[in-house]
Amino acid sequence: MTKQIQAVIFDWAGTVVDFGSFAPTTIFVEAFHREYDFEISLAEARVPMGLGKWDHIKAVGELPEVAARWQDRFGRAMNTEDIDKIYHTFMPLQVAKVAEHADLIPGTLDVVAALKAQKIQIGSCSGYPRVVMNELLPAAAARGFEPDCVVATDDLTAGGRPGPFMALQNVISLGIGDVACCVKVDDSVPGIEEGHHAGMWTVALLLSGNEAGLTEAEFMRASDSELDFAREKARKAFQCSNAHYQIDTIADLPAVIMDINQRLAAGERP
Repeated sequence: MTKQIQAVIFDWAGTVVDFGSFAPTTIFVEAFHREYDFEISLAEARVPMGLGKWDHIKAVGELPEVAARWQDRFGRAMNTEDIDKIYHTFMPLQVAKVAEHADLIPGTLDVVAALKAQKIQIGSCSGYPRVVMNELLPAAAARGFEPDCVVATDDLTAGGRPGPFMALQNVISLGIGDVACCVKVDDSVPGIEEGHHAGMWTVALLLSGNEAGLTEAEFMRASDSELDFAREKARKAFQCSNAHYQIDTIADLPAVIMDINQRLAAGERP
C-alpha cells in the first residue's frame, strides 16, 4: 500500500492564529516591566519563541545583552525565583489577552478543509500551557478552526519543545501508524526541532510568524522587496533547523503536501 500523509500537526500562534505571533511576545515585554521595571525589546522577547513559557523567560534572561543589563541593574544574575515571579505575572496577562489574538491566519480554513478532504487528520501543539489554550480554543473555534487533537506544553510530564513529546502525543491520540506520514508545521526553530526529533516531515513558516514579526496588515501591503527582506531574515533564523520545506504561510502548504506524498510513494522518509 502506498504511504501518504495521514496527519498534519500545526503550531498555534504565528501558524494558524495571531499573524506575527504578537500575543506571547508583547506580554513577555509587559511581564518583565511589571514585575521588575525591567525593559526587554520585542526582538529580545522573540528569540526563544517556541519553548514553554517558563523556559522562554529563562532563555530571555540568558541572552547576553539581557543578562548584562540585569547584572548592571541588580548586581546579580537572574535566578529561578526571578523567573517564577515573571512567569506568574505573565500567565494571567496571557490568559486575559490570548483570545484577542485569535484571528485566523489567511488561508487556514481553506487549507484545513483541503487536508480533511484528503482524509488527513489535523493535530496541534503549542508552547502555551493548558490554562491559556483553554481560552484560545473557543475563540479559534468561533472562527472555524477546531483541530482533531490539541496538546499544550504542560500536558505531558516529559516536557515540551524542542523534545518530540507533544508531536508524538498527537500521533498517539490520532492513532497514526507511522511518524513518517506526519508533517509538523511551525513558525519557530524549537517547533521545527520538535518535528525532527519526532521523525516527521517539517515545514517552517517564514512570513506569518515569529521570525519575520510582521502584522497581517504589514504583510498585505508589503512590497516584493520588503517581503524578500523578511524572508531572508527568517531563513537565517531557521538556517540551523534544517526544515524539509520553507514556505511563506499556511496558505502555501497544499503544494508541500503533494510533494511529500510523491516522495513517500517513491519510498522516501523524513
